[in-house]
Amino acid sequence: MVQETGTIKGREQKPISFEIRAKQIGDQIASITNEEKNALKVEIDKIDNQVSEGTLSKNEADELKLKKAKERAKNIESKVAVQEEKLNQLIQDKIDGKISDNNEKSKRGGTSIVFGSSPDSIGEFHRQINLSSMKVYNGADDFIKKQSKRTTSQFVFALGLNNLITEGENIENSDFRVAGSHFYEWGLTYNTRILKNANLLHVKYGLSVMYNNLRPTNNRFFVKNGNQTELQIAAVDLKESRLRNVQLVFPLHLEFDFTPKKLSEDGKTYFRTHNSFRVGLGGYGGFNIKSKQITKYELDGDKIKDKQKGDFNTSNFVYGLSTYVGYKATSLYVKYDINPLFKNNTVDQNNISLGIRFDFN
Repeated sequence: MVQETGTIKGREQKPISFEIRAKQIGDQIASITNEEKNALKVEIDKIDNQVSEGTLSKNEADELKLKKAKERAKNIESKVAVQEEKLNQLIQDKIDGKISDNNEKSKRGGTSIVFGSSPDSIGEFHRQINLSSMKVYNGADDFIKKQSKRTTSQFVFALGLNNLITEGENIENSDFRVAGSHFYEWGLTYNTRILKNANLLHVKYGLSVMYNNLRPTNNRFFVKNGNQTELQIAAVDLKESRLRNVQLVFPLHLEFDFTPKKLSEDGKTYFRTHNSFRVGLGGYGGFNIKSKQITKYELDGDKIKDKQKGDFNTSNFVYGLSTYVGYKATSLYVKYDINPLFKNNTVDQNNISLGIRFDFN
């Protein structure tokens, strides 16, 4: 259970403002992601050095890299879950009136809590807490300063339809349910303006966790047959049949942001991002860290749920192309795996996803 967040224990009970706690939690989530990402990079570099020195084979190195990626992804998931629980408790404390705001400027300008895109501007002494991007703006000057930084950060969340493109076949005749097969993605990205005095070109990079789900048609499920992975018809009536692949990837995009420049009240020009049409072109690379098949059925009146974990002969390393087109925080998003899903199958099948993406700046 997370303790109440409104006060500090001790001889003197000093109130802690909601916005300070929200910013601390947001900073901690970003710090966790960055620390694990940097630690993974160091470990991979060390493995590559061992390969160069001849103390480790290529196959051993690939297995060790995959193991390290899984460990870091598990660390991120568990540590972020703790911070999310703290944030939930913080919001509940705010609702219950256990957190006060003693900042005089905040009292004069008020405080607002938003989820999603921030407005174009806020009042001189207004304090805004954006829960989706984990950012706090203390007045108009702070808002302009943070919004116009050359490098900004975003929380990314995407979801939509997922399927496989089979070599030599039409996706309309897919072996997988169109509406039932879906994907989710969440991550942290950084957006850097390439030119100092022009806002069009940006490079966007970060870390994401992708969940790709496939639901076979015609009462089938996946079976590993040696180095081949096949669909077979089940002997019982399946209520659910789903294969989930979880991937840890590093996306990289060239982004065209058509947000116009603005003038502050004192006549200074500053640049913003994610306030107009945006187009991103790029790709991603990373690791497949988990594969799991879930089947549900009834047998002799009993409801049974089976979970089968393994590699299912899936490719350990994933890489692909992705693009998005949208307005402000919301975009239409497409991603395509260049690597085949099953590395040894005689016919290549490549994962493709189409959905909606949110970049909370």
